Amino acid sequence: MQHRTSRSRTRHRRAHGKISAPALTTCSNPTCRKPVPSHHACPNCGFYRGREVLPPSGGER
Repeated sequence: MQHRTSRSRTRHRRAHGKISAPALTTCSNPTCRKPVPSHHACPNCGFYRGREVLPPSGGER
């Protein structure tokens, strides 16, 4: 027979599963320098590791 897990015990266990903010780096394009997720092409200018790999998005908001 199982016993009920107390609210305190449940919350102690869940306290370690907090999601952290994604790590962001700056765009490699010297004219852009916007925050971009690591290992992703910049959605604004299309640069990845110093060269253009995607067409630019066309405009800034």
